[in-house]
Amino acid sequence: MTVLVALAGPASPADLAAARLQMALSLGWHIVLACLGVGMPALLLFTEWRAIRTGDGDYLRLARRWAKAVGVLFAVGAVSGTILSFEMGLLWPGLMGTYGQVIGLPFAMEGIAFFVEAIFLGIYLYAWDRLSPRAHLLSGVPILIAGVASAFFVVSANAWMNQPVGFDLENGRVTGVDPWRAMFNPATPPQTLHMIVAAFMVAGFATASVYAVAMLRGRRDRYHRLGFVVPFTMAAVLAPVQILVGDYAARFLAERQPTKLAAMEGIFHTRANAPLSLGGFAAGGEMRYAIEIPSGLSLLVGFSPDTVVQGLERVPPADRPPVTPVHLAFDTMVGLGSFLLLLSAWFAVTWWRRRELPRSRWFLRLAAVSGVAAVVAVECGWVVTEVGRQPWVVYGKLRTIDAVNPAPGLWAGFVIVSLVYLVLTVAIVYVLRRMTRAPQEPE
Repeated sequence: MTVLVALAGPASPADLAAARLQMALSLGWHIVLACLGVGMPALLLFTEWRAIRTGDGDYLRLARRWAKAVGVLFAVGAVSGTILSFEMGLLWPGLMGTYGQVIGLPFAMEGIAFFVEAIFLGIYLYAWDRLSPRAHLLSGVPILIAGVASAFFVVSANAWMNQPVGFDLENGRVTGVDPWRAMFNPATPPQTLHMIVAAFMVAGFATASVYAVAMLRGRRDRYHRLGFVVPFTMAAVLAPVQILVGDYAARFLAERQPTKLAAMEGIFHTRANAPLSLGGFAAGGEMRYAIEIPSGLSLLVGFSPDTVVQGLERVPPADRPPVTPVHLAFDTMVGLGSFLLLLSAWFAVTWWRRRELPRSRWFLRLAAVSGVAAVVAVECGWVVTEVGRQPWVVYGKLRTIDAVNPAPGLWAGFVIVSLVYLVLTVAIVYVLRRMTRAPQEPE
């Protein structure tokens, strides 16, 4: 396949733009369903466990309703995941043809995890009244494990693209492949941990936001309060954890991908006392209209204002990522993460003092948008990860322009895929809205 790409010649900038837009659309759409697929099984298991332990009918109704939602989301996610798997080969033959043997292992493992999840989800959905309560609860455990495992394997493949190891290059040919070392590359711990925690937060805040809207409309019964408290608590507990994980990931970038960190913070010149820039945009080799916190970045990276932070001038202009979109995406992610942390703190302090939800309607209003905020934060995180690696698809090894399919017609594919996702979006919103309006499950 690599030979065919070479014979066809390099792709045009237009082809590259079409391929990147299609991949961005597919990944951005699928990641929302993937997050819900990772996090919602934990909510299912907890509510069903509480129903079995206490005989509480409200917990049981929540578990049954959420199980139906998980089934719908899994089915649609399987479609978008299949599209993504085809796109890896169709859009990026230069990547898969050259390095497929290196990163094939995590994709194969993800396929196994997907089938395990599908099998046990089928058992879980259709065996409510056919298994004992305890056996039914246990049938849901593999769903949670497989969902987390799927996320780990896929993100480890992406981590390899940021820290490619586990192979040798001899005259442009890949030799000495070690797929296990490739999968467990240096970027795997920070990236997988950051993504998995984010997935649970998205599931928690998104589910809670639905019940926050219902409570704003006057539905304050115990069923709706539990529907809010259970997922919101899960997300709120993880909010400070994610801040620490994000700090760990940023320090990793300072050591392993300093160019990406420089783009994230708009640092053009290597220096000590590097400031932390909030907002602004890059122009003329500097950040304009940004609010700078003196020595802030140096303090965060090395706990000292004397810490030297590498700037973009250390690499040729052709090897630098676009600063403005990466910087603004990073600021948006951090800003929304801080908002969710503060909202979680409000909830935690009130619950600790009075064992009840905050009484202010403003809390519910903010909670109602927390799901959207969490999703946008995840999307911005992926913008930082992918755009911040440019112009490399495999960092330092393979440029994105050399990996894309040079065949004509990529824009037509982008339009077709966009229409597919439009239809899927309308369908999933319609089905989920019908489900929310359906009568509650009996005890």
